[in-house]
Amino acid sequence: MKQKIYILFLLLTTVVFAQQKRVTTSVDSTKVKIGAQINLTLKTTVDTLSKVAFPEGKLFGRLEVLESYPTDTIKENDKYQLIKKYGLTQFDSGRYTIPSLQVIINSKVYPTDSVLVEILPVVVDTLKQHMYDIKDISTVPNDYSYWWIILLILIGVAGLGYLIYYFIKRNKKPVEEEILYASPIEKATAHLKSLEKKSLVERGEVKEYYSELTDIARTYIEEAIEIPAMESTTDELIAAFKIAVVKKKLSLTEETIKNLEKVLKQADLVKFAKSKPLEFEIADDKIKIEKTIYKIHQSIPEVVEEEEDLIDNEAIKAKILKRKKARKRNIIILSTVGVILLSLGILVAVKGFDFLKDNIIGHPTKELLEGEWISSEYGNPAIIIETPKVLKRMDVSKMMGKELGELANMQMFGYGSMMDDYYIAIMTTNFKQEIKVDLNQAFEGSLKMMEANGAQNILVKQNEFSTPEGVNGLRAYGTMSILDKLTKKSRKAFYEAIYFAQEGGLQQIVVMHEEGDEVANQITERIMNSVELAKLKQ
Repeated sequence: MKQKIYILFLLLTTVVFAQQKRVTTSVDSTKVKIGAQINLTLKTTVDTLSKVAFPEGKLFGRLEVLESYPTDTIKENDKYQLIKKYGLTQFDSGRYTIPSLQVIINSKVYPTDSVLVEILPVVVDTLKQHMYDIKDISTVPNDYSYWWIILLILIGVAGLGYLIYYFIKRNKKPVEEEILYASPIEKATAHLKSLEKKSLVERGEVKEYYSELTDIARTYIEEAIEIPAMESTTDELIAAFKIAVVKKKLSLTEETIKNLEKVLKQADLVKFAKSKPLEFEIADDKIKIEKTIYKIHQSIPEVVEEEEDLIDNEAIKAKILKRKKARKRNIIILSTVGVILLSLGILVAVKGFDFLKDNIIGHPTKELLEGEWISSEYGNPAIIIETPKVLKRMDVSKMMGKELGELANMQMFGYGSMMDDYYIAIMTTNFKQEIKVDLNQAFEGSLKMMEANGAQNILVKQNEFSTPEGVNGLRAYGTMSILDKLTKKSRKAFYEAIYFAQEGGLQQIVVMHEEGDEVANQITERIMNSVELAKLKQ
């Protein structure tokens, strides 16, 4: 219902509401030449204690503020009349709206009236002013050609290659460890040899050396004795280790446990206290770790592999195979996504984003244009028009109430709303008494209703419109900013409206869509070219 009222207020120009204004608005002229000054005057009468703030800014709508003059004050008995003047101009021909401004009186906002002004072009007398031929189009050498497209492709390929390499490298190591090392002792021995080959001590990377050395020991203890060694502190690990020795009946001496504890605490000092042990101490710590690991391995009772162990081995193999498949699948997915993104990037670079949006992503107005159009007759006096969708009738009597009694007949039809991708509205009105309908006045009323419902910075251009049968009307078009009252965001929209006065009736057609939408422009052109008018049915 709110949407219907919104559309009604936008189109309805035959019913005028008046109220007393606290602030009066006037201009010295509504038609001036390009660059000429328009003087806007705001007046208000207040008591002597009132505080008044007039609007300020560099732009009022699409009009530039040349000068904001000081406020004049005229005393009238016990009140003051305040007069504020502004000098405005515009350097492009067309019809412009001075928008409703806000005057604040004692912290309360009072809106001013909007004013429609026309900026006239400068007419050149070709008899007095010599005219020259248009010069040929100059060709500019294209030095850069398509190098930027090639560069974009190379960057995309390099980025895709790096992602694949990083993903493979990150997932490669854990699987190799499970495949190469059948037991914890073999794994620890291989890692100790690998650590020695890195020559970290010789390069002065003592902290990294101790970190890897203790990680090898902790990993072995966690896998061989099954205690949480990696996430435990040194004290927690030694305490749990002593309990495990007793529980699992490991034949380890007190000296072995103390040697392990000394190396772990030495590593803590190196990593967290920046301690620097001597070379012989580092070598001695490595020997202690090697002996500790070997003695733990020797103390673990040998267990004959039974059928359950074989089952566990098969489970491990299945787990490894599953990880391989997952890694392969992830690589394929990553590669596919990379190729798609790269292809889309090349397509945008070569064809442009509009081509991508229209043909791949999907374009809502293109679906309207390419769908099945409907030719139908709406209202009285009837408008015969072709549209991409059937226009729905709106119940004017419920929306207008008593106001409908002043009219002989009013009918409205519409599709969408002003905030949608495409909006169409038709209204036909005939009156009980014969009146002369002023199309310019009807359009000015529409502009006021647009402003009242969130339209801002309205740019107006006008010309005549003729149907194929030769019926003349008024065509108005331009751009505006529409504020969404829910999201508080505005968007730029293009509008086109045509008005006809036929046999004492008023016929109006309004279309609106996002500015710059070429597909929507084709829809509008097709709609307007299909307009036919029927006579009033008594």
